[in-house]
Amino acid sequence: MPIISNKAIQMPESPIRKLVPFAEIAKEKGKSVFHLNIGQPDIETPEIALKAVKDIDRKVIEYSHSAGFQSYRDKLSEYYKSVGINVDSEDIIITTGGSEALTFGFMSTCDADDEVIIPEPFYANYNGFAVAAGLNVVPVTAQIENGFALPPVAEIEKKITSKTKAIVICNPGNPTGYLYSKEELEQLRDIVKKHDLFLFADEVYREFCYDGASPLSVMNLDGIDQNVIMIDSVSKRYSMCGARIGAIVSKNKDVMAAALKFGQARLSPPTIDQIAAEAALSTPQSYFDNVVAEYVERRNIMIEGLNNIPGVFCPKPSGAFYCVAKFPVDSAEKFCQWLLESFEYEGNTVMMAPASGFYSTPGLGEQEARIAYVLNQDSLKKAVKCIEEALKVYPGRLN
Repeated sequence: MPIISNKAIQMPESPIRKLVPFAEIAKEKGKSVFHLNIGQPDIETPEIALKAVKDIDRKVIEYSHSAGFQSYRDKLSEYYKSVGINVDSEDIIITTGGSEALTFGFMSTCDADDEVIIPEPFYANYNGFAVAAGLNVVPVTAQIENGFALPPVAEIEKKITSKTKAIVICNPGNPTGYLYSKEELEQLRDIVKKHDLFLFADEVYREFCYDGASPLSVMNLDGIDQNVIMIDSVSKRYSMCGARIGAIVSKNKDVMAAALKFGQARLSPPTIDQIAAEAALSTPQSYFDNVVAEYVERRNIMIEGLNNIPGVFCPKPSGAFYCVAKFPVDSAEKFCQWLLESFEYEGNTVMMAPASGFYSTPGLGEQEARIAYVLNQDSLKKAVKCIEEALKVYPGRLN
């Protein structure tokens, strides 16, 4: 039998979807499963985007330009300027989701065996993108005790070698919900400038910041225009996860020319999805005001509920719609699987994502799980109650 590639063997399994077979079996047994494992909001997609798809009047669904439709890039540039990010349409390439944007960015800036430094825990698929591009991820560990703030600059600099090409951040963060401060971003700027590195920033959760906080885009850091590459997506902003439209944004012309070549190799981003995404840019501010207010309520239900359970600790996130909680259990992965296989409370159980899959350092996050508070408030209250009751009877609970 032919042998698959080493790259295929090295490609990590998604911790977000790893327990799906157990959830399916639980449902077959009649349990209701609260899906806190995946960032799929139940927030309605803006009607203006749905209407644009319904009203398509074309005889042919044709390719777009490999960089995306000019009309969309022009309008996207206007959106960025409206939130204080001064980029033009030529600084933007539309991609098939933010995932492709980061993959194109890695392949445009790094060679095989180069290294990228990423604060952990981080979005698990960054590992997969790095493997696909032939890179090595070098983690620097953030601590749950201080809410997953940026690790000390000295710790980051210790990781820099002759093979280091980039630092990658997500802001606000997935899986932690942490929002980097201006001071933290300026510290990263200084490191990037000192060592002439690229700085990738996944900013797909920009609209979701809470308690009066506002995000600072890496595009607005002084003195590193040529080093910065922003990753963006419509998936979360407009609750359009199935519309696979993202963007890579940079003022570095060499990077953008290289990324366009990768874009040409895949021909073009999806035409119909671009139509929906372009229309979504006209979504009124009231939509976001309502969505943010709803997420604040959901966050408060989840965080306060978890921290009221004896032995559970969960820092309060300032953005996105995720949190990482530490549980008094022998293994969060075993606990998450047990919830699906062996537990129910009033016919309900919960699916979470074991956090060890969001760390690159072996052995970290073993008692932690990522939770996406993307369900309605009543469901979240029931989910918290499930977790509370489960911990009372879980055989691997620690005192």
